[in-house]
Amino acid sequence: MTAVPRLVFSAPSSGHGTNALSVGLLAALAERGLDVAGFKVGPDHVDAAYLGLAAGRPGRTLDPRLIGGDRLGPLFAYGAQGAALALVQGTMGLYDSVGGRPEAESTAAVATALRSPVVLVIDVAAMGQSVAALVHGFRSYDEQLWLGGVILTQVASGRHEAMLREALDDVGMPVYGALRRHELPPVLPARRHGVAPVLGRDAEASRAVRRLGEAVAGTVDLERLLGLARSAPALSVPAWSPVSDAPVVDAPVVALAGGPGGSYSHPETAELLRAAGAQVVTVDPLRDEALPAGTRALVVGGALPESYARDLSANRRLCIAVAELARTGRPVIAEGTGLLWLARELDGLPMCGVLDAIGVSRDGLVVGYREATALSDSAVARTGATVVGYKQHGAVLTPRAGQRAAWGWEGGTPEGFVWRGVHASQLGLHWAAYPEIATRLVTAAALPSPVEGVAAPA
Repeated sequence: MTAVPRLVFSAPSSGHGTNALSVGLLAALAERGLDVAGFKVGPDHVDAAYLGLAAGRPGRTLDPRLIGGDRLGPLFAYGAQGAALALVQGTMGLYDSVGGRPEAESTAAVATALRSPVVLVIDVAAMGQSVAALVHGFRSYDEQLWLGGVILTQVASGRHEAMLREALDDVGMPVYGALRRHELPPVLPARRHGVAPVLGRDAEASRAVRRLGEAVAGTVDLERLLGLARSAPALSVPAWSPVSDAPVVDAPVVALAGGPGGSYSHPETAELLRAAGAQVVTVDPLRDEALPAGTRALVVGGALPESYARDLSANRRLCIAVAELARTGRPVIAEGTGLLWLARELDGLPMCGVLDAIGVSRDGLVVGYREATALSDSAVARTGATVVGYKQHGAVLTPRAGQRAAWGWEGGTPEGFVWRGVHASQLGLHWAAYPEIATRLVTAAALPSPVEGVAAPA
């Protein structure tokens, strides 16, 4: 049994201020000395990173498609251990799903699975008494959902607030806060920076989180929200564990791309690697000029932003070190922008040159889940293994795949590169769903170097 006070913050649609309120609430409670934990529904590394910065512990994603519905409760229980409040920030609208499976993957589905009360965040800038009809509809749509109250944003005046509160009181809906139009400032760094400001512990990111905490502390009834969170029943699920059945004993050094504030991978990646016997050491691809001493494997997670291509290219010494690591056959797993970093060039900028491919940025994004099949043996999977991953990228590579492709899926051409110990693809995985990846990687890293001499990349 897992007993932890918890809330899910959601909204009628994107753009109502859920992210800012979630970050602000965690920051406000952490400032009071409470141990808090933050989670993000879906694959979004960025929101999860800022939730983690506010909470002071890793922010985690809860994505039913990537991790499987049976791991949802256990991963939540694991990440929320010891917390006085666990806050789950939703995605899109309450009943929406990126993958088109709202019955299993929407914020509402996650809230129901976690037996958590939901607080609906509503932008009321152009709304009056109709807010009651909106809330009544959201509450009535799914009888299994526990809609515990609302927080109003973009309130115009005291008179406007009184009108809204009266309308909501008529339908028996508690109001936990009402923020004026200037009280939830857009202070978080631009999303094009991705998680980099958090991982680099940039002062701008810390100031933004602090300001949001002050805004929420001054406008939201924290005690009543905590009371609602404490009314959530215990979950009858065991906490997930990264513990490996047979960890490698000689503890090879595995470099994990990131910064002082964490890595470009899901937090569970580092935890699984350590459990498998690795010494996990962070390497910052934007600033560090060398791999950690004794590095025998490298992992570059999918949250590395494409917008930092110039910084990646300028760090020539690290590019050379990564190329040498790959040339000697050491395991290198690269997702998302990590694949572009291993290419010969991106938008005319020289990269690591491990793979004979050229990246070009294009307008728009490729976004979506893929049910993929491994087309080559690698440190990630054996040929024929199936996974569910997520793609979100603007840049594309030519060629799309090497002589040994990483993945294939229905309706698509093969993608990614497997060469010596390298597995590189723009498909991102959540390792908690495939813990064997960490075991395979650490086992391979512990072996003697398989390649001597110099050979051209394939």
